[in-house]
Amino acid sequence: MRPTITEDVITLRSPVLANMSDDEFFDFCQLNSDLRIERTANHEILLMSSTGSRSGKRNARLTGQLYSWYAQHSQQGEVFDSNTGFTLPDGSVLSPDASWVSAAKWNALTTEQQDKFAPVCPEFVVELKSATDSLKTLQAKMLDWLRNGAQLAWFIVPETETAYLYRPGQPEPEVVQGFEKELSGEAVLPGFQLRLVELR
Repeated sequence: MRPTITEDVITLRSPVLANMSDDEFFDFCQLNSDLRIERTANHEILLMSSTGSRSGKRNARLTGQLYSWYAQHSQQGEVFDSNTGFTLPDGSVLSPDASWVSAAKWNALTTEQQDKFAPVCPEFVVELKSATDSLKTLQAKMLDWLRNGAQLAWFIVPETETAYLYRPGQPEPEVVQGFEKELSGEAVLPGFQLRLVELR
């Protein structure tokens, strides 16, 4: 097994990894809980470095704003932080920086499914670029979210104060320039407004 290293991501490929069951992958992640781990649809294992302190600060502020909205709309669904993995319809296991799953989807899962990498695609996801993240890799990941069922996906780049808003059926994302603006949760998260200025 020869790893491929691209920027801050190490990609592991092996027939053993390709044949790993969902439960075995979950156990693998628990045994290596100090690493950020995802799995592609081809069952390649992605090992990522921890984020820096500024990225952690921004992510906390992002999740905090989402949670504040959730506190007023808790009957509609559940919010999740960046440590949460989801098993998507294409077999990949991805972890967005923040996400929301409707109550209908979440309540349809068993307790055992909820305790592992839940087999569900969040309707809403946010990816927040850190200084070491690859722009191209994260842009491709946003399309993966849409292909698996996300209804609204935001990719936020603090360095350039740019937000890319992805929606199903749109060939290109909407681009919002400037962190003095706010992003709307639209019909997916009615009433949610993300204050981008807090992510500076």
